[in-house]
Amino acid sequence: MGIPFLVSVDPQSLSSPTNGLSLKQISYFGRVLLKPSSVDQAVSFIKQNFSLLDIYVDATAIESAGDVVDILNTGASRALVTPCQLATLSKEQSVPSLRLIVSVSSGSEVTGLQSWIVENQERKDISVHSVVSPTVDAIVAELGDKGVVKEVYRSYDATSATQATLISAQKQNVVAVVPSNSLSLDKDESSPANLLVAGAVADVTTGLYTTVVTDERGVALGLVYSSEQSISEALKTGTGVYQSRKRGLWYKGQSSGDTQELVRVDFDCDSDCLLFVVKQKGKGRFCHLGTATCFGQYSGLSRLQKTLQARKEDAPPGSYTARLFNDPKLVQAKVMEEAEELCQATSKEDVAFEAADLLYFALTKCVAAGVSLEDVERNLDLKNLKIKRRQGDAKQGWAEKVGLSSTSGNSGEQKKPTEPAKEADKAAEDPTRKIEMQRIVTATASPETMKEALQRPSQKSNDAIVALVKPIIEDIQKNGDAAVLKYTHKFEKATSLTSPVIKAPFPESLMKISPETAKAIDISFENIRTFHAAQKDEKPLQVETMPGVVCSRFSRAIERVGLYVPGGTAVLPSTAMMLGVPAMVAGCKKIVLASPPRSDGSISPEIVYIAHKVGAESIVLAGGAQAIAAMAYGTESISKVDKILGPGNQFVTAAKMLVSNDTSAGVGIDMPAGPSEVLVVADKDANPAFVASDLLSQAEHGTDSQVILIAVDLDDTHLKAIEDELHAQAMALPRVDIVRGAIDHSITFVVKDVEEAITLSNRYAPEHLILQIKNAADAVALVQNAGSVFIGEWTPESVGDYSAGVNHSLPTYGYAKQYSGVNLASFVKHITSSNLTAEGLRNVGGAVMELAAVEGLDAHGRAVCIRIDHMNRTKQ
Repeated sequence: MGIPFLVSVDPQSLSSPTNGLSLKQISYFGRVLLKPSSVDQAVSFIKQNFSLLDIYVDATAIESAGDVVDILNTGASRALVTPCQLATLSKEQSVPSLRLIVSVSSGSEVTGLQSWIVENQERKDISVHSVVSPTVDAIVAELGDKGVVKEVYRSYDATSATQATLISAQKQNVVAVVPSNSLSLDKDESSPANLLVAGAVADVTTGLYTTVVTDERGVALGLVYSSEQSISEALKTGTGVYQSRKRGLWYKGQSSGDTQELVRVDFDCDSDCLLFVVKQKGKGRFCHLGTATCFGQYSGLSRLQKTLQARKEDAPPGSYTARLFNDPKLVQAKVMEEAEELCQATSKEDVAFEAADLLYFALTKCVAAGVSLEDVERNLDLKNLKIKRRQGDAKQGWAEKVGLSSTSGNSGEQKKPTEPAKEADKAAEDPTRKIEMQRIVTATASPETMKEALQRPSQKSNDAIVALVKPIIEDIQKNGDAAVLKYTHKFEKATSLTSPVIKAPFPESLMKISPETAKAIDISFENIRTFHAAQKDEKPLQVETMPGVVCSRFSRAIERVGLYVPGGTAVLPSTAMMLGVPAMVAGCKKIVLASPPRSDGSISPEIVYIAHKVGAESIVLAGGAQAIAAMAYGTESISKVDKILGPGNQFVTAAKMLVSNDTSAGVGIDMPAGPSEVLVVADKDANPAFVASDLLSQAEHGTDSQVILIAVDLDDTHLKAIEDELHAQAMALPRVDIVRGAIDHSITFVVKDVEEAITLSNRYAPEHLILQIKNAADAVALVQNAGSVFIGEWTPESVGDYSAGVNHSLPTYGYAKQYSGVNLASFVKHITSSNLTAEGLRNVGGAVMELAAVEGLDAHGRAVCIRIDHMNRTKQ
């Protein structure tokens, strides 16, 4: 039944004890009954000592039920209350009765308790506290015999708290409440050790008490024996002291230095086994064989904690663990990174693997902050003690990332689920269900519905992405090639790589592709070259804005460009062409490609072949933010570039934005971007199979892709034909699971005419716009916002992706309202010049001096005035 007594304390007396036990000594018994003079005093004591004690609070003098709840929420295990308080707290405040102990000291209070029991006959978990009173004790005993009362606590004064009293109380299954000032380590009859063993069962052969020793986490260290004398000595010294059957008192660690700090003592349910909870000191070896426990070494989290604590004290300089302890931002990034990977894990093996990684870095952060697993577990216990809890919903930003719907905390009404929430629900359904898009008729849809429907799939918050990306960029800046290789090993699993870059000339062995593939690349290459070459300025622009004032503009190629070619779920040599060919045509002096390698360290031979054709200087074997950072800042072997171009995921986009805003990097970017998307406008003349194929051509890029169909005056028959084709074609695709995820947040809008269709398209600003309508070319004049337009039924989007000649690196996520797709101008810069004659300066000088005066920039005006004065003097 555990320790047979509960120590009651007055916080005021503990602040300056003149007799009795100190708070530390009281904590060895694990729990205490606090008798505070105020709510604030109770809350303060609990907050300061929660880690030491299981705290009961005498709340019988506290009038407000809310204050009692606050005390329980702060961390008190239980509260002593009157029968009147019990009725209020259990009903109005919904406090579980197992967290309350009903204190009765008179017949009237017992009557009040009995009345509550009658009203709550189903309750069988009441605990009762009483003073020593024959009348009260008899009634409480009767309630206990009836099975109504679960536990009985009885208070004793300093004179009656003896071992004999406690033995008698134990026989009645009563927990004695003993005042702290009645206990003394120097007394015999009421010494803590004497009271502790009251009713304990000793070993029949030795007369000693079998003792299990554990650490703070409950890991068994070994089996020993104790005597009343060794217990008393342990309580006096606050250390592990036991009774050796051969050598008398055994002060653990006295010779080895592996001492123990006493944390708590207790008994098991039958009082025949004593428990010593200790904190290992020295090298933490309990067993004489030099191991942490008599059952072998620590394992799991306990072992990891011991290792990290040792490394914190003495980590080899330059080691990864030392870096983790010295760089809080690195630990922060790793915790977020591993949490993300755990969220994405699905198989049992992957979940276990990623959870282990997350726990490693989380515990590293704890150890660095001086927080132990015991501290974490105590906080878990504290959360378990909360009476009033939060609803438990994820914060809005995080909920939106995974498509969780939210509920109103006031009305309890369910809010309308977001589209990602619908997607998440569908994903859990039968994978053979029909793949179909949500349908919205614009004529009957509300503005709010339309606004929500036109939103792109939820992306991670920018702050969350930046927090993950920024440490990677900083690592690349600081550690160069080594950091690039580290992330390539981690993310691409290409652990065999020893260099992060391949330099030209590229070996023939890396460009082995089939003749058919080579021919396809060559045809596409030439078409892209032809189209982009036509975009060259024929000659510098020159305009005489007024007599003697000639303004010019001429172009120059950007000298060094970095071209990012994504990897991920699909290999994209086409992107290498779309970026490399215009760079070559523009005349960029240095072309650097970057693309994630395969797990064996190799790169797609098609990409190497294209890099060779465009005259690339090198290929960086990396993806993600690390590739962007490597090209932005340069490393020992990776060339720094002046501009970075190419599509990528959210991490790539965030990295591009970060480096472009860093003046020390001195690098520009093409555009921000998001997942792939297509919008198809189709009328009654459109072939359903063609429409479905165009929608699926982008849906297969990734589950975060989005496809939109704007159906111009189509009835249910036409719409069903398209939907049936979509499902049939999707089910035949090897990437059907990816398609299903994309289609789940894609939409069909039904509109009345082409004008409304193009207006809606302009509002959405798609990356790809496909016009499968009658007289499609005539509708192009209405297009205001789009990355690239595909006109008529014989122009699938895929020709633009590969071989027609237009560029497929386009603005997504609505950026087509502000940005162009990649073109020749993306690789050149325009420089302007002015060339004035003396006449020209006379003609324009007056305007310049007037405006300079208006702006108060005298030196500007003087630069003109001096020249005109010179002209005038020379002329004279």
